Amino acid sequence: MDAQLVKQIFSHPIHFLAFGFGSGLSPKAPGTAGTLMALVLYLLLAQLSLPLYLGMLLLSFAIGIYLCDRSSKLLGVHDHGGIVWDEFVGYWITMLVAPSGWVWVLIGFILFRLFDILKPFPINVFDKHIHGGLGIMLDDAIAGSFAWLCLQLIAIGVAT
Repeated sequence: MDAQLVKQIFSHPIHFLAFGFGSGLSPKAPGTAGTLMALVLYLLLAQLSLPLYLGMLLLSFAIGIYLCDRSSKLLGVHDHGGIVWDEFVGYWITMLVAPSGWVWVLIGFILFRLFDILKPFPINVFDKHIHGGLGIMLDDAIAGSFAWLCLQLIAIGVAT
């Protein structure tokens, strides 16, 4: 990892947040590392009431548009692989009203990573055609929504 980039990420608040508190600096699979950090934070967020969790999601998405856009522009790279704030929000969408327990946390993690990596239709369309901070955030929000739907269907299937 470029020492100058590491210094830049840890010295600039926009980059520090966009790079998921440094988790996006992972030399391998930064998106997965970012999602792991999102999982850790989710364990705290899961304690929120539904209205507060929804408010946190909306605020995190809106802040993410700004963070990801600004960090990309400052770095001169659209959707730098280390920008993982979008993974945070995508995973938190996946886990909205998820059943409690480690098995669900893990299933949500796997589902979100699959949709985020594979980018099936229509996620790939948004990924390719919407640029800037909104584009960076939107494909992961949609991947999180698909993963959320699958997680809920699995939970319903297990409950019946």
